[in-house]
Amino acid sequence: MEGVSSISLPVLQKQPEKENAADCQVTAVEKRHVWESSVYDAMQKEAFYFVGHRICIRESTDSFGALVWPGALALCHYLENNQQQVNLMDKAVLEIGAGTGLLSVVVCLLGAWVTATDLPDILPNLSFNLIRNTEGRSRHTPQVTTLTWGRHHPQDFPQSTRRYDYVLAADVVYPHGDLDGLLDTMCHFCPPGGDTTLLWANKVRFRSDMRFTERFQRTFHATLLAEFPQQEVRIYKATSKE
Repeated sequence: MEGVSSISLPVLQKQPEKENAADCQVTAVEKRHVWESSVYDAMQKEAFYFVGHRICIRESTDSFGALVWPGALALCHYLENNQQQVNLMDKAVLEIGAGTGLLSVVVCLLGAWVTATDLPDILPNLSFNLIRNTEGRSRHTPQVTTLTWGRHHPQDFPQSTRRYDYVLAADVVYPHGDLDGLLDTMCHFCPPGGDTTLLWANKVRFRSDMRFTERFQRTFHATLLAEFPQQEVRIYKATSKE
């Protein structure tokens, strides 16, 4: 397809980290405040390299939201290497389904005002990863808040006061049973007449991915920005239809 980048990701290999790695350390006080959970276990750290920084992410196999997925890696790679096309400096950016926070960390390091959102049980680890990877490094302090797709948006995120330049979503389409709510959330934050741009990265795994993509393309003015064939990831740029 003309104008679409086809990209491989040979350098985006996660590297397991030891708990005592110097740049992955946080103080006991920080851990007590941002990581108190009896839900997650079998935690490990992974190191990623973006925007000239080594980024340490704590993951768990206990939750979809506590793992780094291919769509997040692909979108991080795209944003790092296309800063002229997508200039995030001092832009207001919302990430939905932020999970471990890797994408939000990279966007912070690119100079954006970031609000990272997810379900309540995901927020402690999300906050933990954001704090230790952006403190003293980022231009703006990231915010973390709860967002349940399709619910309470007008009250919690009123369009009159909460406008974003970009909304990001990476690997948020999977069999979680609330794809209607996900599409409603995308529509809420990219309203008609606004100038919000949605960037959605997705790895195709199931038929539901294709069905959601068809609905997405009917709902928004959507353009395929890039493809990562080896990972089966596509990145779309979208704006609301009037």
